[in-house]
Amino acid sequence: MTLLNAAIIALSIQCASAFAPTKSSYPRITTTTSLSETATAFDLNEYLASKVGPIEQALAASVESKIPQTDKICEAMSYSLMAGGKRIRPVLCIAACEMFANEGAQEKAMPTAVALEMIHTMSLIHDDLPSMDNDDLRRGKPTCHVIYGEDVAILAGDSLLSTSFEHVARETKGVSADKIVSVIARLGKSVGAEGLAGGQVMDLECEGKPGTTLDDLKWIHIHKTATLLQVAVAAGAILGGATDEEVAACEKFAMDIGLAFQVADDILDVTASSEDLGKTAGKDEATDKTTYVKLLGLEESKKYARDLIDEAKECLAPFGERAAPLLAIADYIVDRKN
Repeated sequence: MTLLNAAIIALSIQCASAFAPTKSSYPRITTTTSLSETATAFDLNEYLASKVGPIEQALAASVESKIPQTDKICEAMSYSLMAGGKRIRPVLCIAACEMFANEGAQEKAMPTAVALEMIHTMSLIHDDLPSMDNDDLRRGKPTCHVIYGEDVAILAGDSLLSTSFEHVARETKGVSADKIVSVIARLGKSVGAEGLAGGQVMDLECEGKPGTTLDDLKWIHIHKTATLLQVAVAAGAILGGATDEEVAACEKFAMDIGLAFQVADDILDVTASSEDLGKTAGKDEATDKTTYVKLLGLEESKKYARDLIDEAKECLAPFGERAAPLLAIADYIVDRKN
């Protein structure tokens, strides 16, 4: 085990929440949990604090080197996986599972939650490469290729991707095989031509390209951003025992918040500092990337993001207060500062 891995695991174990957000990290959300006027005050900060510690422990354990020959690749994987971040995808998965499971939701969903963060981290490592967005800063730290070289960074991303599927298949307990297969299939699709890869290629093709439309932009971000968020919520629902109709409602919710997440990112790129973002601010404009702000303007982009969130929340109205965590996360997505 490398010193880096040992330190990460030690920090994760302390009080089971060494990486938990501080009390000022997330707002207290007051969210409507049904179509009636009944509203429930839900403390998102407290909810996330209860989830992030166990998630961080599971993430650290998932990339621990078992033999000396894998120390370097595991260290590179761990460097990016444990670099922080909001852990929205794992939390969404667990929250969706809790909405349907009578017991043991976190245990059932955790392997998939870990896999989702592995896939997301892989996409960040590859996105930051010199041949892609060529970024030197991610989550407030030097990017993986800056520390380990482009060759090892590529392989670290590849290894996180393959390990994600292995982790779900090996570690998921108390769930029927058909549900596990469904989750793995959804994860696989989310990365391919109709997922992250396809969205990224389209994004690269549209850089500096005149005439890029709102429909082009929506296609890019449905596949590059929203699809993985959709899988997070749908997979959690499946693992929790949701019906096909309930899964479909969750998918619609997640697609809307996924698009809103990207609109919020575009807004933050022009309104926040690099220090606040933990990555290079103003990069979209510098690379002449087509964004929602560029096509719609800042104020209209803010309205579009809020409209998407309102539409998303309607999808979960039938689930009442069981949906409170997901509804609060939806609000957080458009209110966040980084």
